[in-house]
Amino acid sequence: MDEDKYYIVKKKAVPEALLKVVEAKRLLDSERVMTIQEATEVVGISRSSFYKYKDDIFPFYESNRGRTITIMIQLDDKPGLLSAVLGQVAESNANILTINQTIPIGGIASLTLGIEILPQTAPVTQMLQKIEDLPGIHYLKILGRE
Repeated sequence: MDEDKYYIVKKKAVPEALLKVVEAKRLLDSERVMTIQEATEVVGISRSSFYKYKDDIFPFYESNRGRTITIMIQLDDKPGLLSAVLGQVAESNANILTINQTIPIGGIASLTLGIEILPQTAPVTQMLQKIEDLPGIHYLKILGRE
């Protein structure tokens, strides 16, 4: 039953072997290599590792293009910060569907954004990292995806 659960983790938490499976799949998709044997040799993993994980790991943004994600952000209540967050979404060529911000308590507000991921949208992980790196952002969490 737990086999159908999905987890979103940052790249730094993913074991190197799994990242190599993703890279091998990318090489095969781009036709830079023609066989699984070649791909696994280039990235330095065994074929058995590739086959074991190939259907279970993929970059987050690939599964979400043309879909909606909902994120929650805790941020400082300071002029221009909401604009900077929305600017990062726009810069990534994503579409904002909903915005809900709470009244700040103790100088911190909670912001929930519904974001449509379009075919021309930059990688979602890149967009989220840029938002997370903004001064005044305390916390960012993906609440869901459709």
